This record gives sequence, structure tokens and C-alpha cells, in this order.
Amino acid sequence: MAMTNASSQAAPAAPSVSNPLVMSIVASCALAHLINDLIQSVLPSIYPMLKENYGLTFAEVGLITLTFQVTASLLQPWIGFYTDRHPKPFLLPAGMVCTLVGIVLLAFVTSFPTILMASALIGIGSSTFHPETSRVARLASGGRFGLAQSTFQVGGNAGTAIGPLLAAAIIIPFGQTYVAWFGLFAVFAIGVQYRLSRWYRNHLNASKGKKTSRSTHGLSPARVKFALVVLALLVFSKYIYMASITSYFTFYLIERFDLSVASSQLHLFLFLGAVAAGTFFGGPIGDRIGRKAVIWFSILGAAPFTLAMPYVDLFWTSVLSVIIGFILASAFSAIVVYAQELVPGNVGMIAGVFFGLMFGFSGIAAASLGELADIHGIEFVYKLCSFMPLLGMLTVLLPSTDGKR
Repeated sequence: MAMTNASSQAAPAAPSVSNPLVMSIVASCALAHLINDLIQSVLPSIYPMLKENYGLTFAEVGLITLTFQVTASLLQPWIGFYTDRHPKPFLLPAGMVCTLVGIVLLAFVTSFPTILMASALIGIGSSTFHPETSRVARLASGGRFGLAQSTFQVGGNAGTAIGPLLAAAIIIPFGQTYVAWFGLFAVFAIGVQYRLSRWYRNHLNASKGKKTSRSTHGLSPARVKFALVVLALLVFSKYIYMASITSYFTFYLIERFDLSVASSQLHLFLFLGAVAAGTFFGGPIGDRIGRKAVIWFSILGAAPFTLAMPYVDLFWTSVLSVIIGFILASAFSAIVVYAQELVPGNVGMIAGVFFGLMFGFSGIAAASLGELADIHGIEFVYKLCSFMPLLGMLTVLLPSTDGKR
């Protein structure tokens, strides 16, 4: 598996090894990610309010989700593919402006079509944000790609956890128009993204005339494509299990252990906290011991705990959920950086695929799990999903990216 020395040769533009780690830029990327994901997590948090205010059916609520996910997920790889070849620093603040317009529109919508329009604008802003800001974080990494990617990603995890809490405190008690207050977060993020765009533009100007990085792993195009398919399956299996927790864990705890809603939410937040911690530590560890080792440990290593969780009491369910969250989350940064090493020069496209398409596909899987829960019960879903980490055995099919020097 590629160590730091190997991975450092896979930068998308000028060789990153010659540039120092710019931690202030990496931290700004993480902060922007926190705000972006905080804002987009507000939308599903107010579904009950929208359903009541506009007399929506569940099918219409599902259409809101579909509109958001199509724009937020499916556009990302294409935006990343284009900007890999034609860098556009102005897209960083422009994407957040789109998010700002969407969130303000959501506060004052008067019909279902305008709800869909607001959802689409928030999704478009997100689809622009992820590939571009992920690229900037990598460029500022100084060769410590895992550290930069995990720092960037943990910002998003934090935003996803904080968003529903703020929605419950600000929007639910006072009404839909208070969604507009979240526009202040977007305005602040526009300033952060503008600073990042200036740094990015200066980096591109300084890199003109320099030789772009080339593949050093020595793998054939067919072998690279096969490895990317394996990585996609690993991420897909991870997201299916994560979706079973984030979407249905509270229902599972309430049904099996007769917990209150508040208590079940506390257990969910413990899991989300473990996910954030695992995301942060997984990247730097991958820089030191290699991405493939982290992927092995993260996905397959979680299997004993996921297989045990459907059969233990409440105390051990809580403990195991924290362990599972930490272990599973540690893989994501390693997988993204490993994929970027396979196809250097396509940082935005890879970020778009793994942030976008996999998120969208796993959302479809989460809906399917809901159907299974309606038919067979929520405990059946957890017993079924407990086998998903066994797909971590596919890691043996991943090639080494060390190549020939």
C-alpha cells in the first residue's frame, strides 16, 4: 500500500511535496464543510413542519428528498471532472451563494414547487462545494493527504450533527420563517470560501508551467478501474450500515428497549460523536501505516461488533455502537485518498464520486431498508445489515499503489 512518500506524488497540480502544510487553509475548508452540511441538514429536519404547513403527502416529501439528492449527489462527479481540467476558483464562493439563495427561499416559500426549487438550489450549492473544497484541502496538505482529507471530512460530520439541534432550537418553536437565520451561516461561509478562492487562484498562478503529476503506481487502466469498483463497493457497504444507524437507530432502541425519544436521541449523538472522532483519526493513521491497512481494519474490523450488536442488552448496544461508529468512519478518508492516488489529476472527480454518488445510492438503500422494516420489523433490518462489513474482505482485491520508482 502506498505510504506517504508514494502518495505525495499523486497531487493534482504542482507537486505538493514542494509545498508546506497550510493548516489554516485546511481548517478553513473544514469550517466551510461544517457550515455547508449544517445548512443542508436543516432541510430534512423541518420535513414534519413542511408536511403540516402545506398538507404534503409522504410521496411529495419523498420528492423533496429526491430533488435535493439528485442535485447534491449526481452533479458532483461531473462538476469535479470539469474543474479538474478547467479550474474555476470563483465556484467556491459562487456555490455558497447558491446555498444562501436556497435557504432564504425555503424560509418564505408559499407552494410545493417553490419548496422543490429551494431544495434544488441547496443541492446545487452542495454539489459545487464538495469537489472544489476537497481539492483545495488536498493542495494545502503538503503531502499529508490523509490528515487534510480527514480534517475536511470531520467538519462535515460536525455540521450534520449540529444542524438538526439548531433546527430544533430555532425553527421548530418559532416557525418556518426562522429558517432565514441560517442564511447568516451561509454569508459567513461565503467570506471563508472567498478567502479560499484567492489562495487557490494564487496557487494555480504559481503552478503555471510546472509539470503536472503522473501516475507512479504502474497499474494498467483496467486494473485501476477494477480497483475503483472495489472501493465503490466498500464505501457502499459502509454507507448502508451507517444509514441503518442514522435513519433507524432511534426506532430500534425505542422498539427493542422501550426507550424514550429523548434517550434514543442521546444514543444516536454518541454514535455520531464516535463517527466524527473516527473520521479525524483515520486520515493521519493512513498517512503513517498506509491506506490499505486502514481500509482493512475499518470495514472488516467492524464486523465482529456489528454481528454482535443485535443480540446484546442496552448497555452493550450503546458501547458497541460507539466502537462501530469509530471504526467504520476511519475508512472514509483513506478510501478517498487511495482513489485519488489511483487516478492523480482527477481529485475533484474522485471527491465528487465518493461524496456524491455513493451518498445518493446509499440514500436509495436507506429507503429500501425502510421498506424491509415495514415488512419484517426493525430488528430484522439490524440483523441483516450486521453482515455488511464482511464485504471488507474485498480489500484483498485492492492493488498496491507503490509501483515502480
